[in-house]
Amino acid sequence: MESAAAREAPGAETPRAPVPPPSPAETPAAPRVRPRLVFRTQLAHGSPTGKIEGFTNVRELYAKIAEAFGIAPTEILFCTLNSHKVDMQKLLGGQIGLEDFIFAHVRGETKEVEVTKTEDALGLTITDNGAGYAFIKRIKEGSIINRIEAVCVGDSIEAINDHSIVGCRHYEVAKMLRELPKSQPFTLRLVQPKRAFDMIGQRSRGSKCPMEARVASGRETLRLRSGGAATVEEAPSEFEEEASRKVDDLLESYMGIRDPELACTMVETSKKTGSVREFARCLDSVLGEFAFPDEFVVEVWAAIAEAREACG
Repeated sequence: MESAAAREAPGAETPRAPVPPPSPAETPAAPRVRPRLVFRTQLAHGSPTGKIEGFTNVRELYAKIAEAFGIAPTEILFCTLNSHKVDMQKLLGGQIGLEDFIFAHVRGETKEVEVTKTEDALGLTITDNGAGYAFIKRIKEGSIINRIEAVCVGDSIEAINDHSIVGCRHYEVAKMLRELPKSQPFTLRLVQPKRAFDMIGQRSRGSKCPMEARVASGRETLRLRSGGAATVEEAPSEFEEEASRKVDDLLESYMGIRDPELACTMVETSKKTGSVREFARCLDSVLGEFAFPDEFVVEVWAAIAEAREACG
C-alpha cells in the first residue's frame, strides 16, 4: 500500500503557515538619503561658471575646481565666497553656505622683496588655505611691511631667504618670521593672485570690519573638516559666531595668524568641558601640534565665557 507521501503529485509542497509581517520595532529604518550638494564656481580673474560637487575637505574642493577649469590644484591660492575680489572678509574657511558662489584665486606673478626687520613685529597676519599655501591676510597700518608697497594682502609666501615654505601651516610661517634676527635683511618670495582688470592696483590692508551678512537665504552650511567627511549643519548660533570671532582675534594677537576654522574648533571643544583645566587637556589632545601657552588658553576660555554671557 502506498503511503500518503508517495501519493502526492510530483513537485507538490506541503502548505506552510503564513509568516506574520515584522513588527514596527523590527522594520529596518530606511537609509537616509544624502542630499546632492552642487556649488557654482568661477576663477576670480574671469572664467565661465562651473559646477562642482562631491568634496569633503578643502584639498578635495580645490581638486574639483581645478578639474572643472582644466588647471592643476596647486594653481589655486585661496577661495572667496560671493566676491571675485581679494577680500579677506569673504575668505572661504571651514564653512560654505549652501547657496554661496565660490571664486578661486589662482597664481599670478612671482615677486621678491627685501625686508629689514627693524622691530620685533613685521605687521603681518598670516593664514593658510588648508592645502599647503600660507598667505597674507592682514597688514598692520604703519608697520614695516606696510611701508613696502610691493607686498599686498592675498600674496602667498612661497619662500623665506630662498627656503621654500610650501606645505607649512600658518603658525609655522608666523614663527619663522618672528624668529628672524633684527637689523638683518631677509628676502620674501611672494606669489600674488591673478587679478582681473578691475582689481589691478588694489592694495587692501584688510582692516577689521563687522561680519557681513550671508548671501545664502537658508541657515544651513556645509562644514568642511580637515579630518573626516564634510557635514551639513545649521549655521553657527550668535554665541558661536561671537566666541569664534573673539578666539580668532586672540590667535592673531598671540600667534600672528587668523584661522576661523581653528577658532570654531576651539569653541566647540570648550562646549564639552567644564573648567579651564579640562579645556586645556582637551586642546592638547585635539590640537597638540599648536603647543598653545597656558596664558593663551586661559584668555581663550575667558573670551568664550564672555561671549556666552553676552549672548545669553
